[in-house]
Amino acid sequence: MPDTVDAGGYGVARFLAIEHVDSPTFTPEGRLLVLADTSGTPQVWTADEPGAWPSRLTPYEERVSALAASPADESFVYAMDRGSDERDQLIHYDLATGVERPLTDDPESKHAWGAWGPDGDRVAYTANREDDGRFDVYVQEVGSPEEQAGDPERVYEGPGGWLNVAAFGPEGRRLVLTKAHSSYDEDLFVLDLDSGNTRTLSDGSEATYSHVHFDGEGGLLCVTNRDSDTAYVGCLSLESGAVTPVAGYDDATGEPGSDAWDVDALAFDRDTGRLAYTVNEGGYSSLHAGTLAGAVADAGGEPRVDPVDTPAVDGIASDLTFGSDAQGLAFTHTSPTDPYGVNVCEFGSDAATDWTPVGRNGLPGAAFHEPETIRYETFDGRDIPAYWTLPPGVDPDDPDEQLPAIVDIHGGPEHQRRPWFYPTKQYFLNRGYAVLEPNVRGSSGYGTAYAHLDDVEQRMDSVADVAAGVEWLHGQPAVDDDRIVAYGRSYGGFMVLAAITEYPELWAAAVDFVGIADFTTFLENTGEWRRSHREAEYGSLEDDYEFLKEISPLTSIEAVSCPLFVQHGANDPRVPVGEAEQVAEAVRERGVPVETLIFEDEGHHTTSRENLIEEFEAIAAFLDEHV
Repeated sequence: MPDTVDAGGYGVARFLAIEHVDSPTFTPEGRLLVLADTSGTPQVWTADEPGAWPSRLTPYEERVSALAASPADESFVYAMDRGSDERDQLIHYDLATGVERPLTDDPESKHAWGAWGPDGDRVAYTANREDDGRFDVYVQEVGSPEEQAGDPERVYEGPGGWLNVAAFGPEGRRLVLTKAHSSYDEDLFVLDLDSGNTRTLSDGSEATYSHVHFDGEGGLLCVTNRDSDTAYVGCLSLESGAVTPVAGYDDATGEPGSDAWDVDALAFDRDTGRLAYTVNEGGYSSLHAGTLAGAVADAGGEPRVDPVDTPAVDGIASDLTFGSDAQGLAFTHTSPTDPYGVNVCEFGSDAATDWTPVGRNGLPGAAFHEPETIRYETFDGRDIPAYWTLPPGVDPDDPDEQLPAIVDIHGGPEHQRRPWFYPTKQYFLNRGYAVLEPNVRGSSGYGTAYAHLDDVEQRMDSVADVAAGVEWLHGQPAVDDDRIVAYGRSYGGFMVLAAITEYPELWAAAVDFVGIADFTTFLENTGEWRRSHREAEYGSLEDDYEFLKEISPLTSIEAVSCPLFVQHGANDPRVPVGEAEQVAEAVRERGVPVETLIFEDEGHHTTSRENLIEEFEAIAAFLDEHV
């Protein structure tokens, strides 16, 4: 049966069935592997040439969440969980025979993919197999398709909390590890696999390190924001730990209104010295590439990038990866009107090929709409960046339009709404809703200082930024001030609940996806490995309990006056489902209309297309009734 045709002429299933393709990785022979949700959940697919009919390699209903091709042979490792519970298991897949072999089989533990060994005979990853609140480092022999994989060998006991394998040394005897204390504070250190000793390379200052590569000249190439408000490509000495900026460095603040931006992705090929990186310019990507010249500072060199031509990116580029001999560069591309797909370009070329062209299920181009980037002033005079999108054919200055509007608040909070392809947004635009997507204080993408503006006792300032966004909407002639919807996921769900308790008069309805209702119960019940990381952002149970109670939406729930839709997954390890249950019960006791949708086979994200369709059909009906 076709999905229900609504006011926009298109049902939600048409939008949600538009494929999402990402995570490109090349095998040594040049085969491109990707993740695609063509079958309803992300699975591994391959295509031999641009636009060719792809072949599906993994046949499961559970989502595949990570994919990495071997550096030495035609095989790959992928990660898959059960019921979106994030307890990933790792599986090896031999492309020559199609044989799959589990590397891990411990469904109560979370296995976080790390890196292949340089010879393709081992992999390294972290897992909380011994203690739910502690990630340790494991190295495991992959073995041949005719034999079982080796047993996981624990090579390092972690200090507690989240730990990540960032890189495997080119000689196979070292691992680079990162330990996150918070979203903007990481330790970086090297583990010697022979001795078990570690050596810290970070300097104790607040900084992040990602996309780490051994450069072959005594250094690590990475994206870091050490001693900078914004992130750049840096070369970090393995001897002294000193960092030398290589590309993308700017000593200005990245706060809204400036032109200092974060580097947010990096690919590097050690044999050729070729690298590629992207810069996040107000949410949109610029792609850069070149050849690394010069050694690390300790060797007396000044690392730099000799640039080459690159394609213009109309939207966002991510997941950069080089193919064999760095002749080709693949990346995930999306824009507000272009679904996620994988593009490939030749190194030094200014043109890219869409390797995985994604259709739109017969929807015309007129059904997809670009946002306008705007800024609005908030309570303290600061400018808040946002994306503003109107439905088709609307005159923004016509007061007779009287449109309903959705204020869509991102999660994180160390996250950024960007102009990517967002099928449910396009669906609501076609139903006649305008959409405002603010990057309130605390968002990433605008430098470290901006990201810290909502920490702990400043938490509610970001909620005030949402209210200021509604004030801006009140100044838009085409918007009906009495039909504004608060809408958000995860931390964005907290922001929704906080907005309707702190500013109840502003909202006609609210939609909360997997949101935090009470910071104390959230921190008590979230995954053990996450608690200290989240306390660094929100405040700790030990030191800030009363404050956390005070700002929790559940404490002020009597203020809620608008109808509320609450969605959650029973398997959510991040924000436990109890958050949804307690807020729904409290609002219902007030006599305010509440609708809940809890999936027993989902977690923090709804990953099944069937469930997504049910979810957004229910939300659309809820908004039709109340807005």
